[in-house]
Amino acid sequence: MEEVGKIKYAGPVTLVIMDGVGLSDNTAGNAFRAAHTPNLDKLMSDYPMVRLQASGEAVGVAAGNQGNSEVGHYAIGSGQIIKQGAVMVDEAVTSGRIFEGDTWRGLIENVKNNGSTLHFIGIFSDGNVHSNVNHLYAMLNRAKDEGVHRVRIHILLDGRDVPATSALEYVDKMEEFLSEVNAEGFDYRIASGGGRTFVTADRYWSNPDMVERGWQAHVLGEARPFRSTREAIEAFRAEKPNIQDQDLPPFTITDDNGAIGTINDGDSVVYFDFRADRAIEFSEAMTFHDFDKFDRQRVPQVYYAGMVEYDQERHIPQHTLVAPVQVSNTLAEFLVKNGISRFVISEAIKFGHVTFYFNGNKVGRFSDELEEYVNIAGKSGEVWQFPWMKSDEITDVLAEKITENNFRSCLVNYPNGDMVGHTSNWDASIIAMEAVDLALGRLMEATDRAGGILLITADHGNIEELYYLDENGEIIIEDCKPKLKTSHTTNPVPFIFYDNTENADRYRLKPQSDDIGLSNIAATVAELHGLTPPSQWRRSLIEFGFDKEDESERIVVKIT
Repeated sequence: MEEVGKIKYAGPVTLVIMDGVGLSDNTAGNAFRAAHTPNLDKLMSDYPMVRLQASGEAVGVAAGNQGNSEVGHYAIGSGQIIKQGAVMVDEAVTSGRIFEGDTWRGLIENVKNNGSTLHFIGIFSDGNVHSNVNHLYAMLNRAKDEGVHRVRIHILLDGRDVPATSALEYVDKMEEFLSEVNAEGFDYRIASGGGRTFVTADRYWSNPDMVERGWQAHVLGEARPFRSTREAIEAFRAEKPNIQDQDLPPFTITDDNGAIGTINDGDSVVYFDFRADRAIEFSEAMTFHDFDKFDRQRVPQVYYAGMVEYDQERHIPQHTLVAPVQVSNTLAEFLVKNGISRFVISEAIKFGHVTFYFNGNKVGRFSDELEEYVNIAGKSGEVWQFPWMKSDEITDVLAEKITENNFRSCLVNYPNGDMVGHTSNWDASIIAMEAVDLALGRLMEATDRAGGILLITADHGNIEELYYLDENGEIIIEDCKPKLKTSHTTNPVPFIFYDNTENADRYRLKPQSDDIGLSNIAATVAELHGLTPPSQWRRSLIEFGFDKEDESERIVVKIT
């Protein structure tokens, strides 16, 4: 190993990712600032800290777009700004390149040769985090132009990356579009759907029942029947007035002959999400011969394609419309190659983010000898009912690992800020932040005992902005209620150095600037391990060999 600054810790270098915890100067709707967080208060007032960009071009998405957990962990784990799926798909659709490849041709030729149906499934909004409905419109127009007569759309209502109850805006626009297409002699209709956190779009197989509900609705046509999507949404809202779009039950559209859009042998199917984590499980159900997550009852033989390749190691699915993101030379791989042992832990809902995404789309470990991964099983039910989630169990294990000091590098994701923030439930969000703060306090004590360092950051913002605000920072009121903001934010995130060792005097933060972001973390971690970062990574946030007399000139962000 090549040393940088001759730095070495007795204990581990632990990177903590507080999922969905951003920094905002607004107090309205800010559960982070409203919560009782003595440990974070101390960390942000007494220890070095900078603000990192976690959205837009800083994480490889379009300028002004919110960050998300996938791109955030890519950036942190790769040390690079990698062009993400949304940007790649936008470029492919705009240029028409998406329609020139073998996959699109295969989809179209299959339905024409079989006289069958072309199906589209995905998260139905322009949130641009998992998908973008504009890509769906482009494919529908192209299918019509190429003479595909029959199309069925299976919609996963969002209410998470877009306003919580905005579904009908997207549905009405689509129905108007489809009526114009059908007036030309085609048969294009919405066939089934449900809320994205209740139907189909599970991740990391944390809740197989979600996927089974989707299978029954989309493939078998065996969900609650309605004559239209609007009728379904209005019925569900009448039965449960405060329900958000993301939580809506599954439904199937029927006519006098039954379900109008079951998936059958000879059909073509496109999952139009460009983000992998909520698309891969349904893709497995559609394409795996050996499948044991639930009883599929029947498995139609179809031409199945994903917008991108959702698993690059197992090549799921086999057919993809846009070439996948390529990630190499990640922080995890670099540390292991240099003999640094690693311990990684999170709750099931975010486990794939600190493994698969953090490791650059790699399933599994880089080294069985040097790495240990622990996946804490989550609790079923609505997260606002248990906003502490599994933070205590995660901390039990991690604090013990830090104290035992058998690993040189530790990584943890606390999902609370993101998962609870997505509900916009104020009281639950306060508890979520306080649970994370309690966990940090325990990690601080364990780190001091071991003689290590604790680095605290986040992958994007969320819980600090639970309501939509006007230009004056005041909560927007609609129908006598605050307008809920269930999406991520574009706010920066903290990066804090909790270091009570003698090493704290051997380095200092570089000046705060607008061009530093999550991708600067990898090089920083490498240098704190005494390693020289790869040249392709973004620069470190720290420096060595400085003159202590000019320390007053450094710019370090402090929050009080």
